[in-house]
Amino acid sequence: MNSRKLELTVGVFVLVGLVAILYLALQVGSNRWAGEHYSLYARFLNAGGLNEGSSIQIAGVKVGTIGSITLNKEQMVAMVELKLPSDLALDDDTIASIKSTGLIGDKYLALNPGGSGITLAPGDVIVDTESAVDLEDLISRFAFGTIDKGADN
Repeated sequence: MNSRKLELTVGVFVLVGLVAILYLALQVGSNRWAGEHYSLYARFLNAGGLNEGSSIQIAGVKVGTIGSITLNKEQMVAMVELKLPSDLALDDDTIASIKSTGLIGDKYLALNPGGSGITLAPGDVIVDTESAVDLEDLISRFAFGTIDKGADN
């Protein structure tokens, strides 16, 4: 009889655990895609370090995520899809910059909203962009003396 009671207790705990995990998965999934979204695109010469799902920030606050990153074969530039909430309007002079969370940390996209008053429509392209600083290239230029050194005092 004790064996049967123990099996029943373990079964109930396992069932409650599975239900809790399912509930949490549904909550996280629904919050991620809650509300309406739209896509903008940004054109970069080098999108190195950005990944699908990387965050998009304005003033240090996450406002969206990176969708796809593709190569525009005609212009040979990276086209980055920005997934943004529909209640966030950006002007056509917005600047998109690839930034790093630290010296060699993850990359994210920082948006500096413009003030032109002309709002970007879904599917529009942000052309004013700044690619990420390539740390390896910077070190190599410094090591081999190809960095411009400005005027001496």
